[in-house]
Amino acid sequence: MKTRVRTTCPRDCYDSCGIVVIRRPGMDPQVRGDPDHPVSRGTLCGKCSVAYNREWLDPAVRLTSPLRRTGPKGSGQFEPVSWDVALGEIAARLQAIVASAGAQTILNAHYTGTISLLAGLFPMRFFGRLGVTEVAPDTICNMAGHVALQYTYGTSTDGFDPRTAADARCIVVWGANPSASAPHADEHWLPESGATVVVVDPVRTDTAARADVHLMLRPGSDALLAFALLKIIVAEGLQDDAFIAANVHGYAELRALIDAVDLKDAAVRTGVDEAAMRQVARLYAAGPSLLWLGQGLQRQPSGGNVMRACAALPALTGNIGRPGTGILYLNGNAAVRGIDDAYALGAPATAAPPAISHMDFAECLADAGRSQALFIWNMNPAGSSPEQGRLRQAMRREDLLTVTADLFMTDSARLSDYVLPAASFLEFDDLVLSYFNYTISAQVGALPAPGLALPNSEIFRRLARAMGYDEAGLYESDADILDRALAGCTAVSSFAELAGRGTVDALRDPWIPFADQSYPTPSGKIELASARAVADGQPLTARPDCDDAPRDGRLRLLSPASQWTSNTSFGNVGRVRARLGEPGVLLHPADAAARGVADGDAVRVHNKTGSLAAQVSVSDAVQPGVALIYKGRWPGLDRSGANVNVLNPGARTDMGESSAVHGVEVLVESVR
Repeated sequence: MKTRVRTTCPRDCYDSCGIVVIRRPGMDPQVRGDPDHPVSRGTLCGKCSVAYNREWLDPAVRLTSPLRRTGPKGSGQFEPVSWDVALGEIAARLQAIVASAGAQTILNAHYTGTISLLAGLFPMRFFGRLGVTEVAPDTICNMAGHVALQYTYGTSTDGFDPRTAADARCIVVWGANPSASAPHADEHWLPESGATVVVVDPVRTDTAARADVHLMLRPGSDALLAFALLKIIVAEGLQDDAFIAANVHGYAELRALIDAVDLKDAAVRTGVDEAAMRQVARLYAAGPSLLWLGQGLQRQPSGGNVMRACAALPALTGNIGRPGTGILYLNGNAAVRGIDDAYALGAPATAAPPAISHMDFAECLADAGRSQALFIWNMNPAGSSPEQGRLRQAMRREDLLTVTADLFMTDSARLSDYVLPAASFLEFDDLVLSYFNYTISAQVGALPAPGLALPNSEIFRRLARAMGYDEAGLYESDADILDRALAGCTAVSSFAELAGRGTVDALRDPWIPFADQSYPTPSGKIELASARAVADGQPLTARPDCDDAPRDGRLRLLSPASQWTSNTSFGNVGRVRARLGEPGVLLHPADAAARGVADGDAVRVHNKTGSLAAQVSVSDAVQPGVALIYKGRWPGLDRSGANVNVLNPGARTDMGESSAVHGVEVLVESVR
């Protein structure tokens, strides 16, 4: 008899697709798109479709037993042990470290390998009890944007409701790449909105190629372009003076900088034609307009300033607080949906030491005085963190207790002392809150976990027991947490009801953030001039800055996601690797000619931090002065033993101690 279980994809992606797992006696399960899901509409993206029907279901590839290292770190030599043995030995080592060096020398590295509620938050109850040092998750991704938008709007997680696109006449997608990171929104939401779509991106992505207007600016010139648009809006009288007077603080201070912008100079420095600037400024100001600011946008040296500059566009045009308007970075406000996500996290029982940035992670791991143990879960830092060579060398320290929980033997797991088998999202119940749509989705355990694999929550319950902890919150069941997290939700009454429905809109009608024009800032207004920023050592306002172009033959390295990669989540999937082929670097024809290379040629991409072998692809989809290498490959599966992060020196943004990875510069040389 065939059974169908509805569940949800919890990957780090805007779409949060609906899934149906089909089981038939004597046959392998099939993982398909849910035809009733409003986003996926019966299909899955290519990477999820192949991975979830192969490697995710293959016990020969999955981790199925706790493993204890038997050979040198990185050798891949492990032996299976029981959960009691593994956790007992880990607990004994942790207790000894706490007694001798202190809990602050235990590092907790995690991020969004899954974005479901329990798998992403419950382990923090254990680490809160232990009192460890967290490697601040968002510093590897998007912290600069959060800081900048909090200065300006008082929040970075209350974005426009995508359902209100029906009221918009213009949608500006700035520094986001939906074709790779929101494929179903790209396929359905954008074209079906009926709005004029403007893409601002230095790369001609598939989304940009289909847009009505593509402003293909030079990398690092985003803030200047935003000010140029503001200059046109003000010069042509397109600003909303009444809105500004009632709702904006600091307009006069910003206006002085706007007036000083020279449009002809801005066109030269950004690479965007002045006529195209005027077209977009008029479209956006006329409104109603939506502004989608991507996470990749702020991963550059002046990323915080860029976000503040772009965030001034809704403020000067009144494109916020009414249908068809607004700004979106991440829709992460669970309380709007009636969800108590803080409850799943739990209150820390021990005062936590200051977190460290991922930009300092390798340095901290290399210092035995600062790091005696490392826990890795929901991420693969050996593949995704800066200073890859230095970090991996530090992880080889024999005196560093390293514990990884994962589905697969990742590069990080190979460098561990203990590897704990984690269950996949197909194997336990959880909640998924999209960070694009204001939805609530059930992740339903549709299949048994292979071997001895356990959900993250159960792994850390058992470790708490091995440590001898007696706090009740460390042992609360998944079912109780899910129902209590949903207790304030009006869309569903229980997890059981949600599981039957799959995905629900948390609110019946589209939510309009700031409809009352009240902002959680000190002034209660949009703060284009921020005293909080000044107190933090930042400029009073955004500035029309533009990064210098690379010199001495260097190129600016961009490392976005591709349609086949999402961080390193799919780097071990055979069909994905076949699609990706050899590691490649995309160069503009002029840059390829200047280096005497052509399509298919082997090159060395290098800087002071590292070196990477790659194969050239020549295309005008990138600007002159740019080298593009897609992220997400597993270093251990490539011949060079590295991926693009071997070139990342860990430079930080102007705000938030965050990653400026899109500001890295490299040399590209033929190896013929």
